[in-house]
Amino acid sequence: MSQSSQALRTRIKSVKSTRKITKAMEMIANAKLVKQRNRMEANREYAQRLQDTVQEIVYNNPEVENRYMRQVDGTKAMTIIFCSDLGLCGGYNQNVTRLAREELNPEDPVFLVGTSLMRQLKEEGFNIINEEPESSDRITFMRLKEIVEIGTTMFEAGEVDKVQLLYTKFVNTMQFRPEIDVLLPCDVDYEEHEKKDPNSLHVETLFEPDAGTILNQLIPMMINDVAYADWMESTTAEQGSRRVAMKTATDNADELSAELMLEYNKVRQASITQEITEIVGGSAAV
Repeated sequence: MSQSSQALRTRIKSVKSTRKITKAMEMIANAKLVKQRNRMEANREYAQRLQDTVQEIVYNNPEVENRYMRQVDGTKAMTIIFCSDLGLCGGYNQNVTRLAREELNPEDPVFLVGTSLMRQLKEEGFNIINEEPESSDRITFMRLKEIVEIGTTMFEAGEVDKVQLLYTKFVNTMQFRPEIDVLLPCDVDYEEHEKKDPNSLHVETLFEPDAGTILNQLIPMMINDVAYADWMESTTAEQGSRRVAMKTATDNADELSAELMLEYNKVRQASITQEITEIVGGSAAV
């Protein structure tokens, strides 16, 4: 009985120590989630306005030809994948890996932003073109712009037929969904554009020098900002997923601790009852 009681005390102590760690990680993830979500939402209006401007120009100037809008029949893609640097974030990274297996050709070039999946994707045969892991936590807008320019150069040279992002969309604080966002070729959803409120006042914007020249400037700005916006979505989803995972771990630790404490009390009560029975039995023998 004493050995079992000692073992239970050790387990209870271990579970409580683990709970302290998971609770602290939950609080840290929650703080980072709030900060990252505010940054994501602050950038969203600018990104949406930039995309709307490009779509308006293309919609109102269908005759304009642009190298970023070159449509091809091939399927070879250069994909920028966003994952985390650290683990303990639930199914965040595995959902990214699953979508990569389902949608990507392993022979196509992949640029990985985030260190946690580098080894796994290499072992699965993906053609990762960056030899050194690129940190997702410490990447800057300018570095991300350089990565997008690698894909843009490959697209313009005809080495790939499209450039795309595999990121995790932040739906809400409990839902995160991996998606693929195509950067190039740039396309306009005419049906979606026509669905906009026809009763709203719409004045076509005039540009100088001309629509083609403006698009050559705006489209690179747009795809760079889309990449940055998707990265912020991914990092926000990462912190949200980690917060959920750590909260679940904390709740499980609380439940396990309560079960172990109940078992410990049962063992302790049984030990006390046995000692009382032995004393009573000894007294009766005397």
